[in-house]
Amino acid sequence: MALPKLNTPTYELVQPSTGNTIKYRPFLVKEQKVLMIAQDTGNQKDMIKAVSEMVKNCTYGAFDKPEELPIYDIEYMFLILRSKSAGETINLNILCEDDGKTRVPVTINIDDIKVDDSKKQDGTIQLTDDIGITMRYPSVKDVLKFKNYDDTIKVSFDIIKSCTVNIFDKDQVYDEYSEEEINSFLETMNSTQLEMVQQFLESVPKLSHTVKFMNPNTDVENTVVLEGLTSFLG
Repeated sequence: MALPKLNTPTYELVQPSTGNTIKYRPFLVKEQKVLMIAQDTGNQKDMIKAVSEMVKNCTYGAFDKPEELPIYDIEYMFLILRSKSAGETINLNILCEDDGKTRVPVTINIDDIKVDDSKKQDGTIQLTDDIGITMRYPSVKDVLKFKNYDDTIKVSFDIIKSCTVNIFDKDQVYDEYSEEEINSFLETMNSTQLEMVQQFLESVPKLSHTVKFMNPNTDVENTVVLEGLTSFLG
């Protein structure tokens, strides 16, 4: 005799980057095991892969290639999945900034964690009067590719190249070019132009939540801004 099947509820969330409504289900024990294994390794790449696969599985095929989504989409959707799967609150021990040593237990409601897109910029960057570059925000695939590089200068340039959609002038849009051509283009930028591109990449939306709590040892109120998924995983 076959065992009865457990019903899985369906909910809806709004994808931050597009505003699209996405149907999803809570993650199951078999999926949670994969996440726990990734957490135990302490490897952030393993964590990102596990979270991306969980989002793909739990959104009924809405994202065939979750690795191509902006990283903040994946992080936000994972937290929403977690709220329906493992509880709507997160318990953290947060370091007090006033003394740098005391940790205080703080409970955060997942619904209060938002994507901060206040610095979000248009990806069209006008480098000169005639020449510009169109950028996109880093995807999960970009983060997986470059996360553990030791050479920070190489990482910076490789991320810029990976996130370049096209280069344009007043006559044409160039979306096909060789590695040598894009390298040459970037190397001929001046410092101001490079800074414009870097400022765009630094404006990427991110999970953010501000918490206020008292340090019991000093009676000082601390205000801490938590940013990025890892801040909310303890």
